[in-house]
Amino acid sequence: MNQRFVCLFLAVMLSAAPGAIAQQSFRYDVKNGIDVVVSQNFSMFQNQKITLVTNQSGRMRTLASTLDAFLAAKSCKVISVLTPEHGYYGLARAGDAVQDTDVIYGINSFSLYGKTRRPTKAMLAACDAVVFDIQDVGVRPYTYLGTLYNVMDACAEFGKPLTILDRPNPLGGKIMDGAVLDTTVASFVGIIPIPYVHGCTLAELAQLINGEGWLPHDSTGKPRRCQLTVVKAEGWQRWMTWEDTDFQWIPTSPHVPSIDAVRGMAVIGLLGELSLFSVGVGFTSPFQLLGSPLLNPDLVLEALRRTPMNSLALVPTRFRPFYNKFANTDCNGILLTFFPDATRFRPFTAGLELMLALRAVHPEFFAPKSITDNLRSMFTKVAGSDKLFDLLFVKKSPDEEVRKFATKGVKEFGELRKKYLLYD
Repeated sequence: MNQRFVCLFLAVMLSAAPGAIAQQSFRYDVKNGIDVVVSQNFSMFQNQKITLVTNQSGRMRTLASTLDAFLAAKSCKVISVLTPEHGYYGLARAGDAVQDTDVIYGINSFSLYGKTRRPTKAMLAACDAVVFDIQDVGVRPYTYLGTLYNVMDACAEFGKPLTILDRPNPLGGKIMDGAVLDTTVASFVGIIPIPYVHGCTLAELAQLINGEGWLPHDSTGKPRRCQLTVVKAEGWQRWMTWEDTDFQWIPTSPHVPSIDAVRGMAVIGLLGELSLFSVGVGFTSPFQLLGSPLLNPDLVLEALRRTPMNSLALVPTRFRPFYNKFANTDCNGILLTFFPDATRFRPFTAGLELMLALRAVHPEFFAPKSITDNLRSMFTKVAGSDKLFDLLFVKKSPDEEVRKFATKGVKEFGELRKKYLLYD
């Protein structure tokens, strides 16, 4: 490896997050919402029939599943389970439909990522209450937020109370990064007008949805409002990294096996929608690699030499995906390595700077004709706007113009969310 880039890498590491290398050896006593419910002996659900919205990520601190905990409770009864994208066990790959019905531990299960993505009246008819417990990743396009939105809407329409068992945002609660979604391109991967990285828990977003009237309108023309109860995650504070919670990471979907995959998704997930590069999906480190047989990592890193990455270091490397983009092909790549920091990290900004460096070094990748209509449509939905593609690919706008657009609405959202925040 070129000595100059070794020095560059070491310099970036040492400057990325002051104090991050000498990390605290202790952790904080954080409890998920389900841990709180169990400690209270399920008293809030006394004699109720429960429909539980969950998957394998819904777990207690002990790693016992939320479903197991409810099934063991004597004061209430789970009568059905609703599952999001990827299914209860997280077996289905991104975008793959999940079979509509199943049986989990003897309980009837219905998919919210099959023929329907919104609970039907029949799914909720027999329950007294709906309980939601799924670990989110803190990035707007992740579909668990879309599932929560649809569950809230169905509960509001059919008169069912909803309780959210809250969980920490793994990216922390202070980081807000990436332009607020333009509602004209709203979709299941961008369902409400929030930044790409929003810094909220799902319960905080639910309160925001209710409070701002973002659910669909009823027959009278007024936005529906869900009867919402929140069980907070005790002990969590907004500045905490995932490591500070001392929780084990349970894969939330097949290609999010680690907390660094979450961080990497926030950086290069949007770029991956264009299918120009491998983003490590299909290799051992999904969302922690960026590569192509034609990529020149050294030149890209040189273009980024004076760009602060804040708790992210980029390392030139090579890899060979087993499947997916560039399967069985040697790729020149860039490895993303992270120094946990839930206050200074700006993942969307880092990803945008990487895109701008790639555009400068490899303009051939940024020809609009190389992007199919389907890929462009998905990029627009995930980006939350049709303007970013135009700035990067069509107009070839100056870097500063792209950067300015990418911060649109973030400051205003920071003010809006204040009255809905549950944690300091």
